[in-house]
Amino acid sequence: MQQDVLVTVRQELLQNIDEKTRDGAQRFFKEDVKFHGVKAALVKKIAAKYFRLIDDNDKQEIFSLCEKLLETNYNEEAFIAFEWSYLIQKRYEPSDFYVFERWISDFVDNWAKCDTLCNHTVGSFLEMYPEFLNKLKDWARSENRWMRRASAVSLILPARKGSFLKEVLEISEILLQDRDDLVQKGYGWMLKEASKKHQEEIFEYIMNRKEKMPRTALRYALEKMPLEMRKRAMQR
Repeated sequence: MQQDVLVTVRQELLQNIDEKTRDGAQRFFKEDVKFHGVKAALVKKIAAKYFRLIDDNDKQEIFSLCEKLLETNYNEEAFIAFEWSYLIQKRYEPSDFYVFERWISDFVDNWAKCDTLCNHTVGSFLEMYPEFLNKLKDWARSENRWMRRASAVSLILPARKGSFLKEVLEISEILLQDRDDLVQKGYGWMLKEASKKHQEEIFEYIMNRKEKMPRTALRYALEKMPLEMRKRAMQR
């Protein structure tokens, strides 16, 4: 039954290939990526459609299906895997952290996979089990660029709600002078989201570090600030 679901999922993806989507996908990435070429909205529908067939499965069986999708390295299949892992969020247990950590290490090889897994699955997990927030500091010090980006983008949705300000600032401090532009964009994005509820605190943090902060991270972090604040912060 499990394998039948995966076969049917892949058949539906292959039946919905759009050559323009496939040929245009690469321009959003510096690294080589594998896409079938299915529009994102349709991939989401396919994920929801087939999740209904596996929803009653044991959680470990669902994780196993997710890993089989991830092993193909196609972005659409990774999106479905990460959507399924998010849809079972009510069943998360503390030990699942290590499943998600391993997925980042073994299967995440571009920013889209990183953000899809971390924004929703990992972000929701951390809201349920905030005792794991300190683990993000280890990720932020990793040699793996995607693990470092993950340390920031996992806090995007909690930060947007005003949660975990202390951890947002601690992760930013570790990543402050990271040389990887995708890591810079990740922590700048996190600061931007945190600024929606904590504008003064984030602005003060930026002003105290603007001489050290890469321009890429600075621009992202300031995006939702009032114009006058943006001007002040961008002045060297």
